[in-house]
Amino acid sequence: MKKPLKIILSGGGTGGHIYPALALADRLKEINANVEFLYIGTERGLESKVVRDTEIPFKSIKVEGFVRKLNKDGFLYNMKSVYYFINSLRKARKIIKEFQPDIVIGTGGYVCAPVLYQAAKLQIPTIIHEQNSVAGITNKFLARYVDKIAICFEEAADEFKKYISKVVYTGNPRAQEVANVKADNALSDLGLDPNKTSVIIFGGSRGAYEINQAFIKSYEILAKKPYQILFVPGSANYSSIINQLADLYGDYEKDNIFIEAYIDRMPQVFKEIDLVVSRSGATTLAELTALGLPSILIPSPNVTEDHQTKNARSLVNHNAAVMIQESDLTVDLFVEQIDSLMMNETARLEMANEAKKLGRPNASDDIIKLMLSLI
Repeated sequence: MKKPLKIILSGGGTGGHIYPALALADRLKEINANVEFLYIGTERGLESKVVRDTEIPFKSIKVEGFVRKLNKDGFLYNMKSVYYFINSLRKARKIIKEFQPDIVIGTGGYVCAPVLYQAAKLQIPTIIHEQNSVAGITNKFLARYVDKIAICFEEAADEFKKYISKVVYTGNPRAQEVANVKADNALSDLGLDPNKTSVIIFGGSRGAYEINQAFIKSYEILAKKPYQILFVPGSANYSSIINQLADLYGDYEKDNIFIEAYIDRMPQVFKEIDLVVSRSGATTLAELTALGLPSILIPSPNVTEDHQTKNARSLVNHNAAVMIQESDLTVDLFVEQIDSLMMNETARLEMANEAKKLGRPNASDDIIKLMLSLI
């Protein structure tokens, strides 16, 4: 029997680091049944639950990030992080030697540092995948050691100028996963009329306070619009949003407004929606461009190096999206920007076309080609 292709995946902390790795694994399994995976993450990160819900074996190492505080607490925390990092190097090396992978892929998060570093030292082919337009600290550290650096935004190449020969523009595996999803009456199942134009407003799985408040404050105005609004505040915020609407407006149920706490079939909804209003996380933008969707992006200002603004700007600079800075978010501007696209089909189609040009619907296949070239 032919020897299986053995791959270690590593990435942790947030869904933006985990789901691209899982999307890549799914695509690999589609085209090669004889492949074995091992995922290395942390027990503390989201990956410990998400990956364990799949069929991919999971092993954990303990590693923490560093803080920039210069006080006593910051110093002690960083000393503890150094201790964990040294231990994680030993454990990562042991796991890698036992599994004997053909290649190791890192998709971001502190856990990748010891895993990819040790793989490189063991002369195993390595790739890091940077989802954002601004490189994370771990990927910057690993850039000198790995064989290839896969990026999702052309602007990210500037983050790796010293290692530009390693950089390959592949896109995000989540893009290919979403591009291949079939429409399945998702809007009808949620109660919307599929024959009417519809906009979805959401802030991610946990919601976004400022976006939620903009929706609440503009509720009565939006209720009079000829288009449909699907609002997704996040499960943790749903009860609070409903109570606020009831307190402010009494009978808040409107024929053109639909509120869902959480949607687990978002790619199917995207297939049928006309406009997206959302944050500008890397995974969301990969999905929007893969499908060619017009969008109004409201970046979170509370992320490392303001990378969501830079992500959004990469689309705005190509007329593939509109951006509203959270500091500028008012009811008037919120409604005005939604109206400008929902009431103008030509503008929506032009923006959709520009977004599609930026899409990488074959991202997983391109990364797989890169992997095989190294192996």
